[in-house]
Amino acid sequence: MSSYTTFGIGGPARYFLNATTEQDIVNALDLASTRNLPVFVLGGGSNLLVADRGFDGLVLRVGIQGMEWQDSQLTAAAGEDWDGVVASCVARGYGGVECLSGIPGFAGGTPVQNVGAYGQEISDVLASVRVLERSSGRVAELSKEQCGFGYRTSIFNTTHRDQYLVLAVSYALRKDVTPLLKYPDLLRRFDSQSAEPTIPDVRNAVREIRAEKGMLIMEGDPDSHSAGSFFKNPFVGEAEYSRIQSSVDEPVPRYPAGSEKVKTSAAWLIERAGFRKGFARGRAGISSKHTLALVNRGGASAEDIVSLAREIRSGVEDKFGVRLVPEPVFVGFEETF
Repeated sequence: MSSYTTFGIGGPARYFLNATTEQDIVNALDLASTRNLPVFVLGGGSNLLVADRGFDGLVLRVGIQGMEWQDSQLTAAAGEDWDGVVASCVARGYGGVECLSGIPGFAGGTPVQNVGAYGQEISDVLASVRVLERSSGRVAELSKEQCGFGYRTSIFNTTHRDQYLVLAVSYALRKDVTPLLKYPDLLRRFDSQSAEPTIPDVRNAVREIRAEKGMLIMEGDPDSHSAGSFFKNPFVGEAEYSRIQSSVDEPVPRYPAGSEKVKTSAAWLIERAGFRKGFARGRAGISSKHTLALVNRGGASAEDIVSLAREIRSGVEDKFGVRLVPEPVFVGFEETF
């Protein structure tokens, strides 16, 4: 499995199928059912950590490709490269996903995690998801409302985990709109520019920022052997935020989150707990460019990554009383992280 993940980590799959049609998927699920095999559905491999023991079942890689435009709505098959989808939107002058440029993985994974970055989320533009109900083989269309989106969550990774398999995603985009500029990193890029940035300008800037942080998959960059952000930014109550603030002599990052909650920065907490960029434990480490990314420094095992992640989580919890939640999917592990 290591060659199918951006971490470059993972033991063998007992069975493996790259499904390029919907019928391939149906046939594979039928086979797994008759042989009583567990099934793991694999997309781009950019947001998971596979155990060293591998997966004792069928790994079903969804490789269906194709994009179809209908006015301002794009339907992308689940196996389409996500950054390629964004590039197609930007080339046609459509906005709504430009801040999601450079995120690795396939289109089919975008609604599962409600992928987001720099102020945009998939839920902002998603129109519907074409899914296969795994128990019945029935194909259905789920609306945005039915997907139950939250911060990095949906029904696909919470209440209905393993119930549906994403076949295609439809996005409702906007033509010739003013690009979204909310995050300081992006705002600084255009501080000295008098003209309003275009959608392509923002896409290029996002990709440059991600490259600087080691969050863009680039040949020869050791910091890109990761699963992206390993921990989610935590949500805390106002009282808890005040407690954290009272323990330090600098402003604690805070972002509006609604419902009397505050979103703060996992990267900030990790750094203040003593885990800096470039920190390493043998073959596993923290990216030299971005504190949230754990990296395979060369020959790391899944256990190496998990051990480092646990050390970081314990350090943050001991110092701030905040328990960080991992973002990647864990495959083939006997116990949860």
